[in-house]
Amino acid sequence: MATALFSVFDKAGLLPLAESLKAMGWDLLATGGTFKALREGGLEVQEVADYTGAPECFGGRVKTLHPKIHGGLLFRREEEDHVQDAQRLGIPPIDLVVVNLYPFEATIAKTGATFQDCVEQIDIGGPSMLRSAAKNHASVTVLTDPAQYEPFLEKLKAGTWSEADRRSCALKVFQTTAAYDATIATWVARQVAPTSESALPERLAVGLSLKQSLRYGENPHQDAGFYVQPGTVPEGLAACRQLQGKELSFNNLLDADATARLAWSFTEPTCVIVKHNNPCGSACADTTLEAFQKALASDPVSAFGGIVAFNRPVDEATAQALAPTFWEVILAPGFSESALNILSAKKALRLLETPDTWPHGASGLDVRAIGGGYLIQRPDTAFAPYEQWEVKVEGRSPRPSVRDLLLAQQVAKVVKSNSIVLVKDGGTVGVGAGQMSRVDSVEIACRKAGKNAQGAVLGSDAFFPFADGLELAAQAGVAAIVEPGGSVRDEEVIEAAQRLGVWLFFTGMRHFRH
Repeated sequence: MATALFSVFDKAGLLPLAESLKAMGWDLLATGGTFKALREGGLEVQEVADYTGAPECFGGRVKTLHPKIHGGLLFRREEEDHVQDAQRLGIPPIDLVVVNLYPFEATIAKTGATFQDCVEQIDIGGPSMLRSAAKNHASVTVLTDPAQYEPFLEKLKAGTWSEADRRSCALKVFQTTAAYDATIATWVARQVAPTSESALPERLAVGLSLKQSLRYGENPHQDAGFYVQPGTVPEGLAACRQLQGKELSFNNLLDADATARLAWSFTEPTCVIVKHNNPCGSACADTTLEAFQKALASDPVSAFGGIVAFNRPVDEATAQALAPTFWEVILAPGFSESALNILSAKKALRLLETPDTWPHGASGLDVRAIGGGYLIQRPDTAFAPYEQWEVKVEGRSPRPSVRDLLLAQQVAKVVKSNSIVLVKDGGTVGVGAGQMSRVDSVEIACRKAGKNAQGAVLGSDAFFPFADGLELAAQAGVAAIVEPGGSVRDEEVIEAAQRLGVWLFFTGMRHFRH
């Protein structure tokens, strides 16, 4: 007669599964709360404590850590010496384990959960039973998810439940326990040394769960999904609420993060427009409408089909200005009722209501895959205060506004290197991105700006290796340049700025973004 062992926190589907097994002649074992639920359901079931002869102890911390449980799961039925040991020790086989784990992830995500509350939700017996059963999947079936119950019963009744099925269940076990342990390790690490203060970990366990399957990746032939770290308070795109529009794609999510991340780096009303992960328009102003108008004017051709983010709610006037252009996604911390009415006419347009803050990475890390491994760094959250910048050259034109200087450098920080950004009157007017030569980025930014380069501020993510980039910018009419400094040819660049009457500021902080 086959035996099933039940020990579940999530009791969905428990009774129908147990009733079906009982009807097929199975013996049932269960722990504490699961035993009680089955008995209240009218089923004949033996409590594990009676089965092992060892009562639960230490407030339920020890229930199933017993040779009669793990021996019954682990002994190999095809090995004669294993069978003889089991008979000698009085350990019957256990053929099915139905276990799901304490809700550690849900507990650490709760506001106000204490350290001890979280520690008590670290399951010990559950993962131990799962691993024992999964290791011996040649003979033992292990179910971890109520969604597995019905398919299992169908095949069991049909006599087609196979070792291949058991192996698939074992894979799910090892994925589940690995993610569970990774969540615990990450949480304990945060308690011991908060991410913002600690060095990079010697070992990094990142257990992720699939939040959303995507139609495809960057291209139609690539599979893709959006994964999140369970047990953490949702943030960024995981915390957004989609108000309307089509399903979000891989590229939508990638660009939406880049757009919102830059928009939320400013405290005044800001609009950012991103295309292919680079901002083609960014502006700060007194209102969202004015910020949008300036951002769009930066490069209206590139903006078409882009992603727009605001760090303030979208009102009716802004919605009316947005409506004539095709956008993939609009993000904002809120939309007025009249704005929603206007934008709802575009059925495919995706509207995302954002949280009030935006993270710089996931769990304080910037993770990238390369051939053979992963590169991990802390996100670039630093920014040299304006008061610490060095004025290397005072230009002939009036001193540029602090707003324009800061905007030029903050946008340059997120544009792909080599990055050149031109800003005028609180908005970008030209962006040069991702070029192998910095002077080429200058040429692109100035060409995009056209006549608006006259009197503009130029922000650069890294130093000018030669004076040619500054000279080209000055020729286009740029009045001021902000760069980190640090080149062996800094003196040549300073001399060129003095000769051409261009303001030159050194920030002392590089912001490459590859």
